[in-house]
Amino acid sequence: KLEMKKTFYGILLLLLLPHISVSQATEVSPPDFIKTIKFKSNTTQGQLPILKLGEPLVLEFDALNANEEDFYYVIEHFNFDWTPSVLVKAEYLRGLDNQRILEYYNSFNTYQVYSHYKLQIPNIQTRALLKSGNYMISIYDEYDELMFSRKFMIYEDLVNVGARVKRSRDVTLIEEIQSVDLTIATNSINFNNPLETIKTLIIQNNNLNTSISDLKPQYTLGNELIYRYDTESAFWGGNEFLWFENKDVRTSNVGVQFIDLKDIYQSYLFPNEPRTGRPYTYNPDLNGNFQVTAADRFNTDIEADYTMVHFSLAQNELTGKDVYVYGNFNAFAIEPLTKMYYNREAGKYEVSFRLKQGFYNYKYVVVDQETDELDEGAISGDYWQTENNYKVLVYYRDLGARFDRLIGYGETTSVDISN
Repeated sequence: KLEMKKTFYGILLLLLLPHISVSQATEVSPPDFIKTIKFKSNTTQGQLPILKLGEPLVLEFDALNANEEDFYYVIEHFNFDWTPSVLVKAEYLRGLDNQRILEYYNSFNTYQVYSHYKLQIPNIQTRALLKSGNYMISIYDEYDELMFSRKFMIYEDLVNVGARVKRSRDVTLIEEIQSVDLTIATNSINFNNPLETIKTLIIQNNNLNTSISDLKPQYTLGNELIYRYDTESAFWGGNEFLWFENKDVRTSNVGVQFIDLKDIYQSYLFPNEPRTGRPYTYNPDLNGNFQVTAADRFNTDIEADYTMVHFSLAQNELTGKDVYVYGNFNAFAIEPLTKMYYNREAGKYEVSFRLKQGFYNYKYVVVDQETDELDEGAISGDYWQTENNYKVLVYYRDLGARFDRLIGYGETTSVDISN
């Protein structure tokens, strides 16, 4: 009878599986006392981490409460669509996770006291990440409360990925849209049924929130898969990011109108104005990223100070809309910390929050209060000439395989955009 019961429940579970919805993983923003989360594996900039299998992973962040708290990390593997992978931990991780971050240092000679935490993988406990694909690293405090989580990707260099940016083929949006054409060279590897087994992801300016996923190859030319869509691979062109630099907290720098010293230094940026509808002007930027820099400091990890940065936007009040400061300094998150408030006396939107000394890109975006729809171009405008960075990820799950491998990675910019 016991065996019959097990068989019955097993069959029932198999029947119900297709109807069980699995939620997609989303990043969790940190509390206000955790700042400057960045991966420093293969770049000095704070941006989306895409690592080659075998490359080290380095995660750093600051805790501004000066309590020298203990933090723990957990690493999970995910499918292409960010649903949980069926792999058990031993299949994608050699060693252990859920371990304490051992390396941290207290700030030195700064007004804002903080502790700087650094996690590097491989380490003594976590010796290697074994599979390619999507990953999430989650940081917990000693009370097992989730502090924040961040996505990262690991790829195998098995296929060549070519990408080219073109102007929109839709004449009604030709002044505002950029389209991405893809070519995947399979390098004589025989992929089974590529229409179903190969998936793609196109990311503009390291922002996963606006990425385009799962385009199918339109046709095959020799050993190449060709993607030349009209609208399906199109992004809004946006505008160059605004930026400021406050590497010297004692004096005004690029983008900073004046400074003040209270409990910590205050950096008041020049007021910005809406740019939509105005002629496009080129302005070199980091495509939304940031980089910690500090003048006359040997170790910026613990010697760079925090300043209260004051943003202001000379924009008439928008009914039914919220305005946010937007950039990779917080992984393009829409959160209360960056929400601007309208100052009727001054006739502008304002907000201030702490940022570590450095070079920062940002823009202003609008969110509809009812639908939560994000409009990146409402204040900045959209222009086909804008210099944008595009990353292309290629995933593969063979027939009968249990997880999505990330088998190729390509990158391009719209500097040489063509018709």
